[in-house]
Amino acid sequence: MSKAIIELLATDLNHQGGVYCPNPKADMKLWNSHPKVYLDVAQSGEAKCPYCGTVYKLKDGEHFAGH
Repeated sequence: MSKAIIELLATDLNHQGGVYCPNPKADMKLWNSHPKVYLDVAQSGEAKCPYCGTVYKLKDGEHFAGH
């Protein structure tokens, strides 16, 4: 599978500071992908999907304000 790095804006994160993978920003189709998993990006600034290896990270200078 892919080993892409997807750069995100803080506004791309949900109210808890995360995203789901598979994700449209990674150009993934839900019908041919792995199970949906939640990734906490806000905690460290990036998170890696355990299924496909895609890394979701905040763009340089982006900060998640929080709840």
